[in-house]
Amino acid sequence: MIKKLYEYPELVRVEKNEVRYYRDSKENLVPSVTTILSATGDHSGIDAWKRRVGPIAAQAVVEEATTIGTAVHLAIENYLNGEDWEQFTDDRLGLMAHQIAKRFVDDCLRDIDEVWGLESGLVIDGLYAGTADCIGIFKGLPTIIDFKTAKKIKRKDWIEDYFLQGSAYANAHNVMYETNIESIAILMVDRDLLFKEFLVKNKEFQSYTNKWKQRIIGYYKTHEILGRE
Repeated sequence: MIKKLYEYPELVRVEKNEVRYYRDSKENLVPSVTTILSATGDHSGIDAWKRRVGPIAAQAVVEEATTIGTAVHLAIENYLNGEDWEQFTDDRLGLMAHQIAKRFVDDCLRDIDEVWGLESGLVIDGLYAGTADCIGIFKGLPTIIDFKTAKKIKRKDWIEDYFLQGSAYANAHNVMYETNIESIAILMVDRDLLFKEFLVKNKEFQSYTNKWKQRIIGYYKTHEILGRE
């Protein structure tokens, strides 16, 4: 399954003014994809939720989700690399992560035909950088593949930023390696072990690419000089 067609760079991460940057090939600092999306997105819904539940409860929810998500991602990466993936803590979150990862391994990864890279660094000099979960062939198409855990399966219209992130990575890969990736797969498993596949390609992919370009423009209108040394 692993087919190393490309040499992906090891990105150097830098935290500056509480913002995540990466160094591009010219040693400039460029914002991460998630930094751009966060700076240009609508946070009204999540801000209202934080006010409703309170900062302590909100932080606990975020930390729990992060712990589960990190463990599941590591397990999937190990599985796709042909390594032992069943390494979890014995506490509640570890057991939950194990169940979710097992659902991925047993039922949700079968359409991945080739893996070109896992946790692969991608960068467009002077613009942005980030790390893609998985790059390869999905259902016969070159695809950016992202693995998501969720408390409950989300509606497609709630997760636009996932597709914008995927289009950012696809376009960076196309620039770096002269590929033609126009497919994004979001594979999501929730805590009830329900699985949902979101696949965008062709005209829908182009639509997200155009929206991503607008987000870049919006970011640099107010952040143009940040991240440069």
